Amino acid sequence: MASGRWRSVVRERVALYGLAAAICVAVLAPLAAPGYVLAFDMVFVPRQPLRWDLVAPADVLPRSVPLDAVVSLVTQVVPGWLVQRFALVAVLAVAAVGAGRLVPADRLPIRLGAALGYAWTPYLAERLLIGHWALLLGYAALPWLVQAVLRLRAGRPGALARVVLAAAPAVLTPTGGLIAFGVTAALVPGRGVPRRPAILAVLAVAALNLPWLVASVTTTAGGSSDPLGVPAFAARAENWSGVLGALAGTGGIWNAQTTPGSRASGLVPVATLALLALAVAGYPVLRRRWAGVAAGRYANGDDAPDVGVGGGVAGRFAGIAAVGFLLASAGALPVLRDGLAWLVVAVPGAGLLRDGQKFLMPYALFLVLCAALGAQRLAGRLAAVPAAAGAVLLGFLLLPVATLPDLGYGVAGRLRPVHYPADWDIVAARVAEQPGPVLSLPLSAYRNYPWNPGSVVLDPLPRYLPAEVVVDDTLVVGDLAVAGENSRAGGIRRLVGSGAPVARSGVRWVVVQRDAAGPVAGETLAGLHVVYSGPELTLYANPQFGLDDTSPARADRSVWTWRRWLAAGAGTLALGITLAALVALGIRAVSRLGRHPTPW
Repeated sequence: MASGRWRSVVRERVALYGLAAAICVAVLAPLAAPGYVLAFDMVFVPRQPLRWDLVAPADVLPRSVPLDAVVSLVTQVVPGWLVQRFALVAVLAVAAVGAGRLVPADRLPIRLGAALGYAWTPYLAERLLIGHWALLLGYAALPWLVQAVLRLRAGRPGALARVVLAAAPAVLTPTGGLIAFGVTAALVPGRGVPRRPAILAVLAVAALNLPWLVASVTTTAGGSSDPLGVPAFAARAENWSGVLGALAGTGGIWNAQTTPGSRASGLVPVATLALLALAVAGYPVLRRRWAGVAAGRYANGDDAPDVGVGGGVAGRFAGIAAVGFLLASAGALPVLRDGLAWLVVAVPGAGLLRDGQKFLMPYALFLVLCAALGAQRLAGRLAAVPAAAGAVLLGFLLLPVATLPDLGYGVAGRLRPVHYPADWDIVAARVAEQPGPVLSLPLSAYRNYPWNPGSVVLDPLPRYLPAEVVVDDTLVVGDLAVAGENSRAGGIRRLVGSGAPVARSGVRWVVVQRDAAGPVAGETLAGLHVVYSGPELTLYANPQFGLDDTSPARADRSVWTWRRWLAAGAGTLALGITLAALVALGIRAVSRLGRHPTPW
């Protein structure tokens, strides 16, 4: 009996992991070629320097804290191209396996359908195109976090460590960290739940968020954001179903350039309605299964929770999904838009809510879980007609690919590797000889390089050069220019706008990039000396550097020393908690292996 059950579990695991591998190959095939995929916010470089301004930014909001510090540490020993591939494979594989293990289904095709449905969504495709790979790591980790919380509620050994490890990838970005904390804080408490592990779990996930929270307090950028970002980053319609229809199908990203072409199909809303109908039918099943009332295996294929352990969890998770959907639609609904605009100005840190579509993450998981169980329920009702039941299972399994075929092959070939020109290494070496503040020109947050055709990318210089780089952080979205928060960049923008030379900005180096932004005016470069001129980059030295002690770039920044060490301490604490959880889980795994030898 036990041996037969073990074989069944192995078959399911092999099928699930095999499907995950197939998804990775189907989506990431173009990345078999060498180079770096540079698309919007996805910026990888050969070896990202570890600098204080990446650990604790002094002049900008910590949108990439602790992500940049982690990438810098990893690329000291692993080349950036390999880190990028590992991260993207992890997004797809971890998402698929996690959803397939979490759904409390009786049939293998339903588990596979949930895995494919969660790893092949418009949300994932659009966030992948816009380069939010770190946010997608949180998306991939979410099923594992929910599963770990359910284990903790059941009082299972090692559950606390699993919660910490599942939340760790999410906290690489502030948005992912907020979602992970919200899910943990909402799902963990409950009657009969062990009190001490529950409190420790919530506190641990809160502590994992400390790096970006501390950095947001120490920065001079302030906490308010430009209210123009609310309409600029609002969710948008993708077909005849409107904004709400796009969001219901887990799409609706604000940037039309990062929307797969298939989302414009008139059949997409029909498929969304079918999924919603299945989800409505499957929600009661999810409630029963998570409450431990229904028979059958749970989550990872061989564990069943105690009766009553999951009571109310499905309802709470539905509430989290509803809140995420509300945040995603807030910028697009007139009744909520004005309130959100006031919020991002008046409440520090509320700018995180401008791109509300990010918060669809829990809704996407909830939809897939309920729809999968709805398909299982419908197939069960049609059991007397095997062909019909089989058609339901096959249709559910293939629906994600049928409605979003262009996610395959690097989102229809839009994610393809390129190589940095030789100029970049030469300029980086020159700057390394005499480190100092660098200004990137022309003033633009994003670049459109001839050597990266068809793609727009966030300026890579801040991650490529071994020195702090000042980049214009104004973001142009259609006819709207959303102001950034960097006061240094704002001062230089005003300087350039007045026709004054940037030599007065106090930077040591100026790099002029050749891209679609056009040439830089001669008066802007007046007084600078050419150090290197290549086909793609020109490096200028500023002879006035160091002569004006009152310049922003030369101002004594020692006042930030203790605050930066505070940020480093927060990062060290978060890393220590993660490593402690990893060690605890490793020790438990070794001890279990000793008590339960494998069948062979």
